[in-house]
Amino acid sequence: MLQVENISVGYSDLPVLKGVSINVAKGEFVSIVGPNGAGKTTLFKTISGILTPMSGSITFEGVDLLSIPPARRPHLGIAHIPEGRQVFPSLTVMDNLEMGAYTEAGRRDWTRNLDRILTWLPVLAERRNQLAGTLSGGEQQMLAIGRGLASSPKLLMLDEPSMGLAPSIADFIFDTLMEIRRESGLTILLVEQRVAEALESADRGYVLEAGRVVLHGTNETLRADDRVRQAYLGM
Repeated sequence: MLQVENISVGYSDLPVLKGVSINVAKGEFVSIVGPNGAGKTTLFKTISGILTPMSGSITFEGVDLLSIPPARRPHLGIAHIPEGRQVFPSLTVMDNLEMGAYTEAGRRDWTRNLDRILTWLPVLAERRNQLAGTLSGGEQQMLAIGRGLASSPKLLMLDEPSMGLAPSIADFIFDTLMEIRRESGLTILLVEQRVAEALESADRGYVLEAGRVVLHGTNETLRADDRVRQAYLGM
């Protein structure tokens, strides 16, 4: 579904990603892990069009993504849930969800999507008329996920969904993502610093360090790798 081939990306000619390649097949759950500053968020921003690579290619379902304006990429089926949630604080929960449904598919599937979102994330049903800015951090993260799902995505990209959340709330987020994937077959690409949970949830993973992919493989392979165990799993 998604092929990122040998991309290099930088800020003011300072390289952040250096020849990075990843691929995500339809229906897969793929995690990208690594330390702060490794380039994980930069990779997501490049896929969604916020940043333009200096070299390399990105294709989505056979389409040259770099030829598609950023504003059109969600209409292809790419939903990017950014680091820090970025909900619209002065709008209600329902207004935020409706903002996510602006794609053609989102408008078409709004009734079905809303029912599924409120089933998967029942706190949003309880808070539907509440201003998003008054929600807790965990509730805002759930709203950000719901807003992404409202667009009827084919690929859901989540950037650090557990950031700043209590462990119990983060666990609920991961469990919910697994349920969503199991029930809908949605393809998920996750960037996450909680390495154990990210790899446990995923079919495959990539380890990104200093702008390069240094390891990749199935979740079992990565969790058994001595380098991953020592550097990220505390073993």
